[in-house]
Amino acid sequence: MQSLTSSIASRASSSHRAASRLLLAVAAALSLGGCMTDRVVTGSIVAEDYRERHPIVVANRPTTLDVYATGNGLDRPTRARLVEFAGQYRNTGTGRIEVLLPVRAGIDDPAKAALPAVRSALAEGGVTGFISVGSYPADATTAAPIRVSFIGLKAAVASKCGEWPDDLASAGSIEGWNNRPYWNMGCATQTAFAAQVADPRDLVEPRAMTNGDVEMRIRAIGKVRGGADPGTTWTVKNTSIGSVGGAN
Repeated sequence: MQSLTSSIASRASSSHRAASRLLLAVAAALSLGGCMTDRVVTGSIVAEDYRERHPIVVANRPTTLDVYATGNGLDRPTRARLVEFAGQYRNTGTGRIEVLLPVRAGIDDPAKAALPAVRSALAEGGVTGFISVGSYPADATTAAPIRVSFIGLKAAVASKCGEWPDDLASAGSIEGWNNRPYWNMGCATQTAFAAQVADPRDLVEPRAMTNGDVEMRIRAIGKVRGGADPGTTWTVKNTSIGSVGGAN
């Protein structure tokens, strides 16, 4: 009887140890599975879309304008560019406008004489307050401009174009056989698009709605009340090219 009891106890102990080993194996498998899942989710994935690889961001960047003096002042087109530059500063600029005059050894540069005209054009564009004036060394063999700049909101590409981390020819590997876009693809397009954005805030949120055309609404409502079609009819009259200049 004692032998039978010992045998039953031994088998029960063996079953308990087997169940424990099974539970440990399952727990280890689950933990490894969790590790595998984390590795897949948090692993580094190369961005294939150029808008994700080279995103356009809104940041504080310098905006510059080179102004060339004519004689001792500024001509009309240059003055108009400065007035427009001042309007851009009022919309997106911060801090002061900085004006740098060229300094060239042995040359009395006309840029210094044009400084009052630069101030006048900026004031015409709505710039008030102080303007920082400095200088920079210029080459005596070339025309040196007056450099006007400010720091303000600007659309720019976050990454740097012109980087080639991989060989496009794939001479030493088979990386180029994957049919994936190369690293710089789309970077120049994104940069050109960012440079054409007049107001970088338009990339973040839409502008406020303007008021509707009251005259157009009154015209349409009046026609509806009178039972007429409220639509607008555009009449286009084409002229024969043979009748231009009169008959021979």
